[in-house]
Amino acid sequence: MAILTSESQTRRPATLLDLDNLPEDVMGEIIDGELYVHPRPDVPHARAAFNLGLTLGNPFYRGVDGPGGWVFLPEPRILFGEQTLCPDLAGWHQERFVEPPKGPVLVSPDWVCEILSRSTERHDRIRKLPIYARHEVRYAWLIDPVLRTLEVLRLEAGTWLIVGLHEKSDKIRAEPFEAIEIDLSQIWGVASPDEEDGDEES
Repeated sequence: MAILTSESQTRRPATLLDLDNLPEDVMGEIIDGELYVHPRPDVPHARAAFNLGLTLGNPFYRGVDGPGGWVFLPEPRILFGEQTLCPDLAGWHQERFVEPPKGPVLVSPDWVCEILSRSTERHDRIRKLPIYARHEVRYAWLIDPVLRTLEVLRLEAGTWLIVGLHEKSDKIRAEPFEAIEIDLSQIWGVASPDEEDGDEES
C-alpha cells in the first residue's frame, strides 16, 4: 500500500520539491495534493519493466524490425494537471513528445504500463487509472510479474475497456504494438514454477 507522508497528513499540499527530497530507495507521486511514497520495486518487477523496454525499444523506438515512431521513458515524472504520476513505463508517438528542458514531462503519454505489486496494485488501479483516463491516455498495460499476466486496456469514451488478457508464455500481438509479436516468456525472464515443474495446465 502507498504510504501517506506526514506532509500530506498535515494538509500542506505536496510539491515537486517534496518529490526531489525523497530518499533514493523510494518513489513518490502527488495526487490531489497528497504525497504517496512507495518502496523501490523488487527483482521480478524491475526485470519485467526492463525486459519490456528492451522488447519495445528496437522495433518502436529505433525502428529495427518494426515501424519506429515512438519515444519511451522508464519511470518518468509526468504532470497530469495538478497530479504528478510516475508510470513504470510510458510511451508517446514521436510527433507528440516534447522533451522538457528540466522537470516533469508536460505532455500526456499515448501509452502507459504499470507493473503491479501487492503494495501498489490498489494505488495503480484505483487512483492512477482514472487520472490517465481523464487526460486521454489511450492505452494502459497492467503487468503482474508474479502471476505473469498482462491486461491490455484501451480508452473508449472515457472508459477503460479490457481488449486483451494474456499470461505466462503466450505469444501475442497487443494494442498499440500489434505490429510485432511479443513472447511474454521473454518479459518474465525466467520460467514460472509450474512451467519448471512441467505441470502447466494444457
